[in-house]
Amino acid sequence: MNSRSDRFSQKITGTPPSGIRKFFELIQGRDDIISLGVGEPDFSTPWIMREEAYYHLEQGHTSYTSNWGLPELRQEIARYLERYQLHYDPTAEVLITIGVSEAIDAVLRAVLNPGDEIIICEPCYVSYQPLAALCDTKLIHLDTSVNGFYPTAAQIEAAITPKTKALMLCSPSNPTGRMIPAAELEKIAEVVKRHQIWVLSDEVYCELVYDENKHCSIGSFPGMKDYTIVLNGFSKAFAMTGWRIGYLCCSAELMDQVFKLHQYSTICAPIMSQYAALEGLRTGWAEVERMRVSYQQRRNLMYKAFVEMGLEVVEPEGAFYIFPNISSTGLTAEEFATRLIEEYQVAVVPGDVFGAGGTGYIRCCYATDINKIKLAVERIAAMVDKLRG
Repeated sequence: MNSRSDRFSQKITGTPPSGIRKFFELIQGRDDIISLGVGEPDFSTPWIMREEAYYHLEQGHTSYTSNWGLPELRQEIARYLERYQLHYDPTAEVLITIGVSEAIDAVLRAVLNPGDEIIICEPCYVSYQPLAALCDTKLIHLDTSVNGFYPTAAQIEAAITPKTKALMLCSPSNPTGRMIPAAELEKIAEVVKRHQIWVLSDEVYCELVYDENKHCSIGSFPGMKDYTIVLNGFSKAFAMTGWRIGYLCCSAELMDQVFKLHQYSTICAPIMSQYAALEGLRTGWAEVERMRVSYQQRRNLMYKAFVEMGLEVVEPEGAFYIFPNISSTGLTAEEFATRLIEEYQVAVVPGDVFGAGGTGYIRCCYATDINKIKLAVERIAAMVDKLRG
């Protein structure tokens, strides 16, 4: 047995495990638990996309693709992004990745040096902080809860120092479902250009927006292509979580550096996933809309339930999460989530795991069967009533 005291990387031993996974493991093998914890669509990948993958498997198309990804997929992505006023050269500015997580990791390593600072708008997806920290950078935690869970240009301006290198955004947001208003994004864009910092824009939920809301990318504003990295993928809108297929878009100058990391660490995304994603972009939009409408119905149900419980909650504008404040029950978020599993068989995620501003909140995912959601909110309401006496 290797007993050296330095046998592991200090960076990785100092990195905490995912707070989401802790609660995910608590429900493993528990068929009696209703899970509102894991952010995964309950729909299967649309049949037309699965059929396309089957076809290519039958034809023996199981080789590597170019490190860049299939040319036709990159061309289709570039065409798709034009609907959001984003214009990228598919031959040099679009890269297919193994999900958005790989894209984030590659970009962070390509732009950050030890001692740099990165502003992370929190609460946020649990991967942002540890991936940035592994680059020996200083994390600046921007608490968006003070402004209804989206960052403002004034907040970002106040957080910038001479060492600031990058800004991490996610709209629509995981875990809150909030969207950054277009007018605020335009102001943030001016701050970014003035200080010449990179902005990583996670837009993986951009197709899951509700009511009259419309997605707006910060990369669409004049002059922002030089500073923006658009991160997106197929996991959420097309229900392709297990296919591990995403992409990033940025200027060719930055892509030259990101591409080297991707080339050495990943080689390419799975070819069957790429063909399925291509078919989705070409013919799968009716299925995306069907899922979006269903999520909106579930959001309406869950939002109404939390309001009726008397819990403070902001109505989500996108994604498939809602983020109620449970501090009025007298429990911490972790205590609440633990008792909810143990006594009421409902799994949620404590807001603390998503960073600054998450204390006292829980994340509930409504990408699950609507009948299970109805039962889950009844159980949550029963627990809230009991705690309030």
